[in-house]
Amino acid sequence: MITGGTGGFGRALATKLTAADVTVVLTDLDSERNRQVAADLGCPFLPLDVTDLAANEAVVAQIEAEHGRLDAAYLNAGISAAKSEDALDLDEFMKVVTIDLFGVVHGVQAARPAIKRAGGGAMVVTASLAGLSPMAGDPGYSVAKGGAIAFVRSMAPRLDRDGITISAICPGFADTAIIDRIRDQFTAAKFPVLTAEEVADAMVMAWTSAEPGAAYVIQPGVGVVPYKFKGVPSARTESGETAVVPEALRPPSMR
Repeated sequence: MITGGTGGFGRALATKLTAADVTVVLTDLDSERNRQVAADLGCPFLPLDVTDLAANEAVVAQIEAEHGRLDAAYLNAGISAAKSEDALDLDEFMKVVTIDLFGVVHGVQAARPAIKRAGGGAMVVTASLAGLSPMAGDPGYSVAKGGAIAFVRSMAPRLDRDGITISAICPGFADTAIIDRIRDQFTAAKFPVLTAEEVADAMVMAWTSAEPGAAYVIQPGVGVVPYKFKGVPSARTESGETAVVPEALRPPSMR
């Protein structure tokens, strides 16, 4: 299942997966254009508003009913806001966060039981470099993608117990519709942008070999690199020793 499946990344990913004989179900907002994209790719299409949890659950149930199982969920739906350095448009901010962050939360919640029933599998979240290095021009996008990465990291231990690996991919600027309004600036600056195919390759890798909770940076000329999160200073006891986190608060890997 690919949410936001008819956009640039979704199309490129669907092309690679169908070539590998994977049954790919594309989900996206219902429109003639989106249905036609799916038809051109030879993929089943299911309309989905990712901000609606019940709709996410219904789509997963339909995939199981029609195809027997769900092995992987690519939570890829997302939008960005108009870039502005001035007043914060709260309506636009909330729209971006609702789609880009809570769409991921709903997707995980809906797909988890099905992938567990299939004997395990993967969830891959399309985050962004903006989630690791926030952009002043689009705080809603930065908050949503940063939140998605944090959600992936915090959910990884419990999903791992179900045999599900969740990870995030964090592309830099890529050649999709999301940069259309500023594409001329990239051209003028001769700034390299990723192809959708490069990002799709990283998405396939994340299904087959990602580490639970990992975030993978994708940059032109660099490739796919696991991001190394810095630790935070540990608390210390009155005697100056490093304090030990209570066992109930530790992930399974630390117990």
